[in-house]
Amino acid sequence: MQPPRSGIGNNYYNRQVTLRCAKQMQSRGHTSGYIANVGEEDIPPTDQRHENTMKLFIVVALALVGAVAAQKYTSKYDNIDVDEILKSDRLFNNYYKCLLDEGRCTPDGNELKKILPEALQTNCEKCSEKQRSGAIHVLNYLIENRKAQWKVLQEKYDPENKYIEKYREEAKKEGIKLD
Repeated sequence: MQPPRSGIGNNYYNRQVTLRCAKQMQSRGHTSGYIANVGEEDIPPTDQRHENTMKLFIVVALALVGAVAAQKYTSKYDNIDVDEILKSDRLFNNYYKCLLDEGRCTPDGNELKKILPEALQTNCEKCSEKQRSGAIHVLNYLIENRKAQWKVLQEKYDPENKYIEKYREEAKKEGIKLD
């Protein structure tokens, strides 16, 4: 450790005064070279500080973009047995009423109700493969076995049939016949 280059940087108060003076000099346009040296802490010139700030900003922005792109729906309900729900009138009706805002919702029912509009808008972009295949299975089951409930859900979540039209070809590839 080198000793301070001037005696004023030895105590905390003097150090703060010196840093404050250095920052005032910087704010007045002094930008070439190091403008202050207090002990071992050099205050870099303004241009270098702006460059460092910009680099930090770019790194943070890229990290945020990566985090948003990688964002998926929660997987904590992925192990629910969908077939058990579809085969049980009691369980099916609980979810059905939840989605229609006519009954109480379980935590997973609330999660489904929350993400369903966005999943429809984005073609299940944030869905895991398991969630996507489960959605296809449920749609196929509803269309084939519970047409009346399917129509009511369709009226609530797709009253203008824009999603039906948007996904008709994709549904056909999956073996789902959208009428």
